[in-house]
Amino acid sequence: RKARKLTGMGRRLTGMGRTLKGRAFVPGQTLTYHLFVWCPAGSRRSVYIQSTLKRRPGYRTLERDLIQLQQQQLFQIFVVVSLRKCSSGNTYSPEITQQFPQMKSSRLSREAEDQLKVIPKFCFPDPQDWRPSAHMPSETFSFVLTSEDGSRWFCYCRKILPSGKGKRLPEVHCIVSKLGCFNLFAKILEEVERRREVSPALVYPFMRSVMEAPFPAPGRTVTVKSFLPGSGNEVLTLCRPVDSRLEHVDFNSLLQCLSVGKLLQVFASLLLERRVIFIADKLSVLSRCGHAALALLYPFTWQHTFVPVLPSSMLDISCSPTPFLIGVLAPCLPQLLELPIEEVLIVDLCEDKFVIQLGDEDCILPSKLQAALQQILEEREDILRQEDGDRYGADLSSLVSEGFVRFFVELVGHYPFHMVESSNGSREFQRDSFRKSHPSRGVRQFLQLFMDTQMFAGFIQDKELRKGGGRGLFEVRVAEYLESYPEPEPSGVNKFLKGLGKCYSFKHLKL
Repeated sequence: RKARKLTGMGRRLTGMGRTLKGRAFVPGQTLTYHLFVWCPAGSRRSVYIQSTLKRRPGYRTLERDLIQLQQQQLFQIFVVVSLRKCSSGNTYSPEITQQFPQMKSSRLSREAEDQLKVIPKFCFPDPQDWRPSAHMPSETFSFVLTSEDGSRWFCYCRKILPSGKGKRLPEVHCIVSKLGCFNLFAKILEEVERRREVSPALVYPFMRSVMEAPFPAPGRTVTVKSFLPGSGNEVLTLCRPVDSRLEHVDFNSLLQCLSVGKLLQVFASLLLERRVIFIADKLSVLSRCGHAALALLYPFTWQHTFVPVLPSSMLDISCSPTPFLIGVLAPCLPQLLELPIEEVLIVDLCEDKFVIQLGDEDCILPSKLQAALQQILEEREDILRQEDGDRYGADLSSLVSEGFVRFFVELVGHYPFHMVESSNGSREFQRDSFRKSHPSRGVRQFLQLFMDTQMFAGFIQDKELRKGGGRGLFEVRVAEYLESYPEPEPSGVNKFLKGLGKCYSFKHLKL
């Protein structure tokens, strides 16, 4: 009876999600859900879920975020999360034991206090890891906290085993920043670990030097000077890549975990704002693949729940009727499958398989554009070897990014022709003419679904509010595309590769 009750509740919540998805949001409106989920013990637990789509000027775009970050410091706070033995039994509980800079509770906002309280759970999301050990490899991972205004705080973590003899408990060093740049902070955390092995007292002076360092512009470097006993004065060089869109992205990890076919089905599900859950046995795999999957959506921005690593104590969040991308550690999969989750894609990153799927994932994308993307990704090594085999890692990110940007150019690149200026000077998007004008029937069918998503609505709204065009990679490629628009041939593999061929050579491909 309880199983039927939970399944029925899942259907009702799913239906509510469909209804809410089609609703129009007014400027600044925040939609809040209170879900009551039945726990195994029979007690009712309240799960608080908030979905926000702020209008003017709320749609988050990557270019806008990057501009706002230029005046930020490298990070806001650094904490050490340790495990403390509970009074009852041999269980452990994570808590913040060190913090830099030190701030009194009276000076913290309510939101900052809430974030500090939840950080320990994400640093140790799986209780099975909470045990003493004599040997444990260090691991770097990240998670994201979303503020009430929709802004995101990136939390970069490194789990280490403190130096010593015998079995010891691990601890996590966590840097909280508004800057999404995994490689930069991974380098800082490695230096923190080096100093922690010598003496914990060396960590704070080093982090003070990092905090005082200026925020580097894309392609620029900053240096941090510090002293390490035995090595003397050291200079740490921190660099941001030229293309700042990709500085938090590791496409290689995603392509190593998923075959191209499975990856494109995940991409299609995210485009339609479905619920997606990643499963892996490592925190680093979950965080890297989650960020990489959302980066494929550029120039569109995921507006919904994103939790790269969900603590086992918060699995109830997966019962939300709203779209999400969530990462769950493999030991929690049996518990997850017992929950009343409907219309979800569960992806096993370790086995390259779908645990649960809707069944239509391979039929969502326009067939010709999907075939072109698949050809680029499957032959990526040959393409990059032809370009410059010595720089595979950096060029892979660029190739994958350009490939998916080209997909969106072929899909919606004609949107400027359908922005009409009204008598009062405002710009208005002509939805019907935009969709019907595309020469490909498959694209028109896909647009009918895609145009109902929040990410598309927000993207168009951003274009309506802006008088001038953007300067991001997508707008540059759109301008190049419109120079030869319309072409007699509909969107297909040949046209796709020819457009991308301006950036890469495809002499070995059959066009």
